[in-house]
Amino acid sequence: MKPPSYEFIRSMSLKALMDRALSLKLKNRGVRMGLCTITNAKSGACSEDCAFCAQSLHFDTNAPLYGLRAMDDILREAETAKRTGAKRFSMVISGKGPAPGLIERIACYVQAIGKEVGIPTCASLGIMGLDGLMILKNAGLTRYHHNLETSSRFFPKICTTHTYEERRRTIKNAMAVGLEVCSGGIIGLGETEEDRYLLSKDLARLGVVSCPINILVPIKGTPLENARRLSVTEILRTVAMWRIMLPWAAIRIAGGREKVLKDVQALVFMAGADAMLVGGYLTTVGRPPEEDMEMTAILEELWKTVQAL
Repeated sequence: MKPPSYEFIRSMSLKALMDRALSLKLKNRGVRMGLCTITNAKSGACSEDCAFCAQSLHFDTNAPLYGLRAMDDILREAETAKRTGAKRFSMVISGKGPAPGLIERIACYVQAIGKEVGIPTCASLGIMGLDGLMILKNAGLTRYHHNLETSSRFFPKICTTHTYEERRRTIKNAMAVGLEVCSGGIIGLGETEEDRYLLSKDLARLGVVSCPINILVPIKGTPLENARRLSVTEILRTVAMWRIMLPWAAIRIAGGREKVLKDVQALVFMAGADAMLVGGYLTTVGRPPEEDMEMTAILEELWKTVQAL
């Protein structure tokens, strides 16, 4: 089915967008909520200049700096994630992309998590080619995460050390070796609503299965430390628009939801979102997993009620 035009989306009121998005969510995704968690497996010293990122060498942010953490630490975090209700566990490393030796080490971690913990494993390792992705796939990796971040036309204002097309090619490489792909972006970088539409349109063309929406929390020391905070209305419109553009995908609310949305964050799940990142993020903390599990149970009951109407 041909996706709606931006002109059509722009003409819709917030209520109309949310009503349509929630209907599509219940029709295509049911009442389930997808929960995942990530761990910062290697932090800081990144060569890239992404304007939002605390881990870039180009900015003075006091972000943690360490190499690949010990396997035992990662296994304990995977066990905790599974115990607290997460359905997927993802390892994230800083840097443009991993060296071959690092790929082999992470592949060993993936094997160990599968054998000892039994939780589906994802990885976010940056720009990668076919060979490295195949090593991870053969080790048991099920999904690769690689955000496009923003629209192709706005991307050069956010990053100059690599291109949008390099990111897009990585997604295609992951799919070519048989991995599912999780890809989304960050909103609140200074882009327009049309840029958010264009990003969702590209993600739809690629056919990704999970789309995280991060809401920028400005970090002191980065070029975006004084960025304007998005309004709740802008965030809800974006979530609903992405659901309409990607009716089959998990629309996953990730970084920034607690700090930006605060007490109204449950509204995004009435605008079509049906997944979230729980626990901590890369350089910021989240809220206790128990609170998210409680919200999940309430939302699933609410969705059942709405679906029955």
